[in-house]
Amino acid sequence: MLEIAHLCHTYANGTVALDEVSLSIPRGMYGLLGPNGAGKSTLMRTVATLQQPTAGTIKFGEIDVLADPERLRKTLGYLPQDFGVYPRVSAYAMLDQLAVLKGITGSGERRSVVESLLQMTNLWAVRNKSIAGFSGGMRQRFGIAQALIGSPELIIVDEPTAGLDPEERNRFLNLLAGIGDNVVVILSTHIVDDVADLCPLMAVLANGKVQLEGKPADLIMATRGKIWKKVISRDELEDYQSKYEVISTRLLAGNSVIHVLSDVRPDGFEPVEGGLEDVYFSTLSTLRRAA
Repeated sequence: MLEIAHLCHTYANGTVALDEVSLSIPRGMYGLLGPNGAGKSTLMRTVATLQQPTAGTIKFGEIDVLADPERLRKTLGYLPQDFGVYPRVSAYAMLDQLAVLKGITGSGERRSVVESLLQMTNLWAVRNKSIAGFSGGMRQRFGIAQALIGSPELIIVDEPTAGLDPEERNRFLNLLAGIGDNVVVILSTHIVDDVADLCPLMAVLANGKVQLEGKPADLIMATRGKIWKKVISRDELEDYQSKYEVISTRLLAGNSVIHVLSDVRPDGFEPVEGGLEDVYFSTLSTLRRAA
């Protein structure tokens, strides 16, 4: 169990990135959903011991993460939003070197680990290819391979599917799903479908605060009977935004499909079954109204 309590972080320029963040994250996939600038990456870097918070505590099992970061690093796998590798080195050689840095010094054990990870991430066929020639999806799968070295018990992946094509996204999510049962895996993303597809538990982080948390199915149920939709012309959008709480819009055959949040059915609107996207957008809409 990862326990984050009253975590705060304020940057030197006065920007409050985290504001009293408290989360209890059990084993399995946990989705951390939020817009760009919400504080997700700051939280992930802090949990990964790459920066110290202004205040608060983090505990992983018996490990006091802030007091003993080296102990956590021995059981941590981390795939940051942007990660660097030596581009002209082959995937095999790079994983082999990273395994040495993780403390796997025996050549036989290291070979077994590297080969297993390359097979698991479907990179065996390109194991001798330099990483500079990898596609975006291949790089992300390599990133997961390096994060899994040493059989970590806590795995953090930050915006892992951003920029991937649909086929690579599905391949990557299937890979994540296969490792998420027996360890704590935090999936930090702004892509709602990633959380909906993978995570039995989630939280919404925005403006540096936890705005919502729970099981996606329960959060979706809480919006039933409150989300309504209507197809309008694009030049009507501004008028509808002034009259209703429009939480999302999308184009359909040149018109706009709007979803509104309301306790009662607005005239001319149809009920919406609702989904995690409506939960997310309604939460952000509430924040914008309060601002």
